[in-house]
Amino acid sequence: MIKAGIIGSTGYAGGELARLLLQRDDIEIKWYGSRSYIDQKYASIYQNMFRIVDDVCMDDNMKELAEQVDVVFTATPQGLCASLMDEDVLSKVKVIDLSADFRIKDVSVYEKWYKLTHASPQFIGEAVYGLPEINREKVKKARLIANPGCFPTCSFLSTYPLVKEGLIDPNTLIIDAKSGTSGAGRGSKVDSLYCEVNENIKAYGVASHRHTPEIEEQLSYAAGKPVTISFTPHLVPMNRGILVTAYASLTKEVSCEEVKAVYDKYYGDEYFVRVLEKDVVPQTRWVEGSNFADVNFKIDTRTNRVVMMGAIDNMVKGAAGQAIQNMNLMFGLPENTGLKQIPIFP
Repeated sequence: MIKAGIIGSTGYAGGELARLLLQRDDIEIKWYGSRSYIDQKYASIYQNMFRIVDDVCMDDNMKELAEQVDVVFTATPQGLCASLMDEDVLSKVKVIDLSADFRIKDVSVYEKWYKLTHASPQFIGEAVYGLPEINREKVKKARLIANPGCFPTCSFLSTYPLVKEGLIDPNTLIIDAKSGTSGAGRGSKVDSLYCEVNENIKAYGVASHRHTPEIEEQLSYAAGKPVTISFTPHLVPMNRGILVTAYASLTKEVSCEEVKAVYDKYYGDEYFVRVLEKDVVPQTRWVEGSNFADVNFKIDTRTNRVVMMGAIDNMVKGAAGQAIQNMNLMFGLPENTGLKQIPIFP
């Protein structure tokens, strides 16, 4: 039995962690952390947990939590996990952080984009970027995981094979991404109100979104050289899902069969990344509620570009599901344990 604690359990990602973990017989959630709802019953905040969870919400006392559990998930605003981290905690418990605190290796880049002073930069170097399809062996040995962002997960998985194989010029890469409103979190904001979101689509964070340096850093590792991209996210009126459409110039003439072979080389044996059949485009409805990432491509011979596409559920593969995928690896379990949910439709 693995004992787990969730700090930030009343946010969307924390709630999704609880939903997925509670379906497993090998996990016991010992701690539902929430600064906003201390001493309130968890099921009074998420009514879907009625008669399933009787616990009340606790605070974010990481020291005490580390004494009680084997793994801590921190689904918290940027800066909080870093402020709670020290060697004493990490010597006792594995930590999977769903915020951005340990994703970016250059602390100055993190502080520039997130407008925060990093509280524990000494742990950035050892934190493993938790994209299992790329860093599987490192994840297995880690005690601190930087769970990737939702946009970076979809963007990276969609483009990685062609960047890695040098089939595209990564500095020509333009990533157009669309996300459901749950990606903005559960906090009350005018921009997230029903009347603001319904019957509307808009770009936001144009040329300034905080996931940009995360995507660039990971693609730079793949390319073996610095990569600069254009990334524009959009908010669409749906609860869940991310759709990425990325464009880049080809470095040489290639056939559809050659490009498909490259995707299959990297994802052919992956359980969660599904390379679709020719001319089938990824759609958010076919991954909703699951940990799957659907990817595909289309060569545009007229412009000498390739269009790379991907779809994920931002709450599952983009957050809680990927965190559990990492946990499975860290504890020597089959990677898809507790994550075989088939996408929900309709």
